[in-house]
Amino acid sequence: MTQTRLRVAYFGTWERGYPRNEQVISALRTAAVDVDLVQLDTWTSEHKFALGLGSLPRLVTAEARLARARLPDDVDALIVGYPGQFDIWSAKRHGRPVIFNAMVSLYDTFVEDRQRFRPGTTVARALLAIDRLALRGADLVVADTSANAAYMAELAGIEQPEVCFVGAEERLFRPAWHRGEDFKALFVGKLTPLHGLEVILEAAALLPDVRFRMIGSGQLEHLLGQRTPNVEHVPWIPYESLPDEYANAGCALGIFGSSSKASRVIPNKAFQALAVGTPLITAATQGAAELLTDNCDALLTDSTPRSLAEAIVVLRNDASLAERIGSRGRETYEEKASEHVLGDRWRAVIEQVTAGR
Repeated sequence: MTQTRLRVAYFGTWERGYPRNEQVISALRTAAVDVDLVQLDTWTSEHKFALGLGSLPRLVTAEARLARARLPDDVDALIVGYPGQFDIWSAKRHGRPVIFNAMVSLYDTFVEDRQRFRPGTTVARALLAIDRLALRGADLVVADTSANAAYMAELAGIEQPEVCFVGAEERLFRPAWHRGEDFKALFVGKLTPLHGLEVILEAAALLPDVRFRMIGSGQLEHLLGQRTPNVEHVPWIPYESLPDEYANAGCALGIFGSSSKASRVIPNKAFQALAVGTPLITAATQGAAELLTDNCDALLTDSTPRSLAEAIVVLRNDASLAERIGSRGRETYEEKASEHVLGDRWRAVIEQVTAGR
């Protein structure tokens, strides 16, 4: 049966190239949803927000232009991309339903997880207020896990948001993993507290005969100055090269941080590893349990160096187990997080919010 085409504007100062945005856009197009990209580059930091007075003039100018942007008459809804806390009110001026793709809370990220600001300070209170206003202002909020949805509902005093997993861009991340002779544990991501860099580095110290390849940079990069010789660090590679990294790794590492945010989210890299069929090791968290089952489609560990090291050794020494974990991980991806599955899920969200128009 042919689906009626819908049309949305993916709207705001969202970050181009960020996997959550690119994947949602791609998934929508698989579900007979036409997507107009309405975006103004605003943030100039290496990643996400450049908080400070220097960003204010760019932000004010961008929001004024977004509020006046001309949209096609047949746009059914606006999806405010990530990050988009400052874009909700510009979106609402267009008189269409506004869906907020609320990947993370600013307060959660900068105060509780990265600890850039102390709780109770003026900046922390401002971030909390911005989160609440944005979440309350949208007609519908979409979170990436049920655990994160519950957090946002409590944070802003709103109804439970809808949930759409992150997924992976299938133009890049396809089944390709093969177990090579050169086993290495692959880490991909920003070096922030969320990822548990200390845990990974200590696990590497326990396994001097295992190669660790770490791709990324960020807040905790200074910790790599004390890394052991078996840890290779690559600050950056082209995004299009990531699938080959997963395909040639012995296993992929998820997140092992101790913050409440780390317990609720499933990172982009976990879905990317599953899509490629790479055996995944990540912490046994509330968020991970929504997608993964230990010793079936992933190895789920405690967030401790020894637990992680033991899981890596298991996959290195048991080729058949690694093959099974990788294969079932790909099956889980196809069943729960493929572009086809998530496209239908996002389409249902749009139909829900536009039903009363």
